[in-house]
Amino acid sequence: MNVDIGNALASVASPGVSRESLERLDDQVGDAHERIERGMADAEHGYEALNLPQRTDPTEIRAAVEPVADAETLLTIGIGGSALGAATITDALAAESDTEAIYLDNVDPAWISQLLENRSLENTAINVVSRSGTTAETLANFLVVRDAFESAGVDWTDRTIVTTGESGPLRNLSDRHDLPSLQVPDGVPGRFSALSAVGLVAAAVCEHDLEALLDGAAAEAETLSGSLFECPAYAYGATAYALDQRGAGINAMVPYAESLETYAEWFAQLWAESLGKDDLGQTPVRALGVTDQHSQLQLYRAGPRDKLVTFVSPGELADRPIPDTGVDELAYLGDSTLADLLEAEFEATEASLAAAGRPNVRVELEGVDEYELGGLLYGMEAACVLAGELYAVNTFEQPAVEWAKKATRGLLGGGDFEEADAVAEKTELRIER
Repeated sequence: MNVDIGNALASVASPGVSRESLERLDDQVGDAHERIERGMADAEHGYEALNLPQRTDPTEIRAAVEPVADAETLLTIGIGGSALGAATITDALAAESDTEAIYLDNVDPAWISQLLENRSLENTAINVVSRSGTTAETLANFLVVRDAFESAGVDWTDRTIVTTGESGPLRNLSDRHDLPSLQVPDGVPGRFSALSAVGLVAAAVCEHDLEALLDGAAAEAETLSGSLFECPAYAYGATAYALDQRGAGINAMVPYAESLETYAEWFAQLWAESLGKDDLGQTPVRALGVTDQHSQLQLYRAGPRDKLVTFVSPGELADRPIPDTGVDELAYLGDSTLADLLEAEFEATEASLAAAGRPNVRVELEGVDEYELGGLLYGMEAACVLAGELYAVNTFEQPAVEWAKKATRGLLGGGDFEEADAVAEKTELRIER
């Protein structure tokens, strides 16, 4: 992963950050890196995520998924960090797999029912993921899927893998039915767990190269240093932080590859849940190039100057020539390929924002494969941890999310939680037809 922050400099953009400001900020980056190194060395909560490339065992993961290696469809049941990392990997690499990876990360009954209808469950595997084993959405969907298997006469215990903590309902279920299981690593929040069993079980069932994913992440880990000018991940995290301090409170993540659309969703959770504390943090938004040049670029180029646009350039992609149209005005297309057009669209959009003085950063990959994807995931996690140090927030907690979880449990009769009482206190100003 390489990062180009040239279009975020004050000489190009407003808001922008001067080279002199970056050099002053680099002293803070050095201090933050020392803190991060200590956290990694001591396996502290959260910082342990940055050790995953060295500590995740791909052989153990492949052994666990062996009973369902023949699956034509994999249903991963999880939510948030228990699904988005895995989905980022399998969606990015879907063209290389014969297994369809589906993620049940919502409890919309119409959607769940549609997913299960007319599906050949005897050729389907279940991958259920929850550290606590008590996540309401995950457990509800698992019970629905298990019931569908039983109704179809398919033994779900022969088709299920569990990834959970050392104890809890899912661990008890796994032990009772002797299900293949893996452990959610200690000290690793869900949104930072893509490079553990949480994210790699689905990749293993889809027969992706786990070693290459971890090697790419390990290579990115080797770049971590005390200077943003020597580390792409820190350059990104520090620049995003500096721009936020100067008014760019929105970060639009725009990958220029269809296969990386889910990555933008993963990034949004990582950035929002980690940094949104104490009235601080950028608001991540998701877009897809070339699609959203025609739906969002107008705002990014001519709207409020409150945005950083982050482009992800995917490098070389499988290409396809554009046939000759026979129309003079379109003759130039017949001499090009879709990859040529995609690259031209990207470069034109990037230049368009720079010409309008709007800050943007380019994240460069050499391609969309396991190695580059591992580096991208690790790099953005390290960037987020660095940004958290600069904001001086606890990057690894999410108290606002826990509040809503308690309210939900209370509303469903799962306990007496004062958070549930707030629902009845809602202020209404209802306009009815």
